[in-house]
Parts: sequence; structure tokens; C-alpha cells
Amino acid sequence: MRWTVPVSVRLTRDLTAEGFGSAAIRRMVRAQELHHVRRGAFCAALGDGADRHLQLIQASLPRLGAGHVLSHATAAVLQFLPVDMDALDRVTVTRPGTGGSWIGPYVHRYRTPLGDGDIEVVDGLARTVMARTVIDLGRCGDLAFAVAAADRALRKGLAREQLLDQLEAGHRRHGIARARTMVELADPRSESPGESLSRVVMWRLGIPAAELQFEVVVGGCTYRSDFAWPQSRVLGEFDGKVKYRELLKPGQTAADVVMKEKRRDAELRSAGWWVVHWSYADLLHPERLERLLRPALLRSG
Repeated sequence: MRWTVPVSVRLTRDLTAEGFGSAAIRRMVRAQELHHVRRGAFCAALGDGADRHLQLIQASLPRLGAGHVLSHATAAVLQFLPVDMDALDRVTVTRPGTGGSWIGPYVHRYRTPLGDGDIEVVDGLARTVMARTVIDLGRCGDLAFAVAAADRALRKGLAREQLLDQLEAGHRRHGIARARTMVELADPRSESPGESLSRVVMWRLGIPAAELQFEVVVGGCTYRSDFAWPQSRVLGEFDGKVKYRELLKPGQTAADVVMKEKRRDAELRSAGWWVVHWSYADLLHPERLERLLRPALLRSG
């Protein structure tokens, strides 16, 4: 199979074939008519986050030899799984075999066994299947983001048994114990990466596991919370910008949604529930989340 590069990324050889010399290419870069994706590859406008990574994939494919399979965070991007943005600086590939890994300026290459059932070809690109992608993230990546990917994969319909099969197949591989912890923590009821990251932080803090997507009926209205500890009558809400955008209805502003949330919290508190909110900033500093949750949970002893 030969890799092909979409027209959104243009290689030096393509520009040369169109009659642009090195001086002309440098001039277009200075004028910001072209932008470096990586050495020898350009585009008209650089993307952000996952889009930027897709451009890097397009720019790197022609330099990869036969037998490389897109994997780890790169496969996760193609499968629409949440990933740590810090993992997108390089295209991640796996070449079947043994021998560890190699990290270059644009590519991170693993040498790991791959079975026939571990690979799928979509739109002409060979990548690891979703179950293998998730286990690789659990073995080699940050646990919290790996759990977020596992949650999303399960929510998209991946069977937990497929993850267990991958654990069994790779039981001797480096990091498999961490991947096993990821599978134990994974829960398809988490509806956002922020909720997934919250659960991992709470697990690390030793906070009791919460019930997810818990419904409370107050005055004939049903309210659903991201997290709940019913015995302590405590509800938890992860607040993220994406979440508020999703709650917006036609004609509403973010301020309208915030005001509605405040009214909702007041109703719940009047019914005897303690409502705790936190954000990404609190997850980055777990002691903040602990200061928010511990006193509430300890009210009931």
C-alpha cells in the first residue's frame, strides 16, 4: 500500500514540479502564503489541535516505509477518541516486531507485535483497531486521558470484552498493568472527557466512587447531575466551556445557561442536596477538588 497526500498539504517536490524554486518557496513562507507543517511539507493555513495533527499525518505519510501502522494517539484522533493535546506533537506509528521505540522530531515509532485482528484499513490508511488503540493508550499514555478514551470507546459501542481480550493478548507488554487499571476504571456513562478526568482524580485522592448521571426529582422537575453520593446527599458537576456550549438553545447566551444552572442549584439545595462544582483548573490542582468535596462528603460522617 502506498500513502498519498491530500492537496491540503503540499510537499517540496510538488511545489518544485509546479515551477516554484527554493527562493520562491522561502518568499511564500515569509509572506505567510505557506506555512511549515514539517520539514519539506507546507499548507496554506495551519490547523489547531486534532486538525493540526491530521496535517502532520498527511505530511509524514510519504516518508514512512511499508508496514507502518498508525497507532496510539494518532489512531485515536482518526477514531474520534479524546487525546492529550501534548501527545499530538508527533505522528505515532507501530511497526510489527520487537525492539522498543524511536522518537524523532515528527514521528514516534514503536516496535511491538501486531496481530491480523489488530489492524484495520480506513480511507486507505492502516491503523490499529479501536480496542488495540485504547489499550496502547493505557500502556503508554497518561492514565486519565486513557480512561477518557476508553470511556468514549465504550460509549461508541466497543465491548469491554474486546479490551479484556487485548489485555490477555498483551499480558507481557510494558505498561499492561496500567492498561488493566484503565479498563477497570472505564465507564461508558461518562459523557465528556472532563467527567472522565474527574473520576481518575477522585480515584487517586481516595474519594468514594460516585454514581454517574444521577437523577433527582424536586417539585416535579427532574435534574440530572454528573456525579452523586446519595448517602451524603452530595451532587457533583464538572463545568467546562464545551458543556455550556452544548446546553445552549436557540436564542440563548452563556449567561442564560449559567443563570438557569444557578436556579437549578438553588432548587436542589432547598431539597437538602449539597451541590459542588469544579472545572479543569481544579483537576490540574487535585488539592482544590479535595477541598471542595471532602467537607461535603464528611457531613454525613
